[in-house]
Amino acid sequence: MPQISPDPELQRQAQDWLVRLTSGQATQDDALALQQWCARSPAHAEAFAEARMLWRLLEPAARQARQAAPMTRINRRALLGGAVAASAALLVWRGGLFEDFAAPAVAFETEPGEQRRVALAPGIDLELNVRTRIGRQAQGIALLSGEIEVQASQAVQVRAAEGVISAEQARFNVREDDDGVCVTCLSGELRIAALGQVEALPAGRQLRYGAQRIGAAQPFDASQVMAWRERMLVFRDAPLAQVIDEINRYRPGRLVLLNPSLGRRRVQARFSFDQLPQAAELIRSAYGARCLELPGGVVLVS
Repeated sequence: MPQISPDPELQRQAQDWLVRLTSGQATQDDALALQQWCARSPAHAEAFAEARMLWRLLEPAARQARQAAPMTRINRRALLGGAVAASAALLVWRGGLFEDFAAPAVAFETEPGEQRRVALAPGIDLELNVRTRIGRQAQGIALLSGEIEVQASQAVQVRAAEGVISAEQARFNVREDDDGVCVTCLSGELRIAALGQVEALPAGRQLRYGAQRIGAAQPFDASQVMAWRERMLVFRDAPLAQVIDEINRYRPGRLVLLNPSLGRRRVQARFSFDQLPQAAELIRSAYGARCLELPGGVVLVS
């Protein structure tokens, strides 16, 4: 997860970029100018990544709050600047999730708690996990966010972030989140092209890549990686902070961890999707955490 930039001016500029690109009046020139701004330094890129992350984190609760109460307008920069501390702003935020400019149009998508099967073409089937968006491309699909399982008996390509996964006959899982892309080959063999490198990924191996590097292929626990196909979440010796991040992908609103020490506690757990609406109560019971419920499904955990 990106760390908040120490430079308040860069934070302000990054928030200005988000306001501009979500105003409904952005142009291709604006998108190119943003790309140049992010390329000035790692600090610029990180400041924008953090602003975008906050935009994403607020969207589920804001959507729920819009359904529960009339909305009024608010300055978006003011909301972004106080998002961490001002949970009440969720009730008056108006806007939507920032989309990558020039990204493919969304062809298929799922909501929190929803999974979906898509017959993309003869011999190519997709299983979409929760909060997943897919766009069509000439040679296949683009994973815009979320997680998919692909079962292919003919050639297919999946673009995810800055990489392209190609397969002839294979079954594989692809997940894209703020930490990058994780590709898991369940059967067959994959070809992954990213960051100027091409890697072969055989069955039984998993590979991660991000904006800066491609990791080495590693073995994986299939029962954990693919638990979502059985509507389960499985954690083995994972820090509670990671568990909360994962639970947040599957439930409306958001659990916000305020206690770093609690977040380092190691967890062995299995949750069914049906249990996730009560996740805060489960954490309270198991770890003695204090949980403060706020509007929009937001729960502060300390």
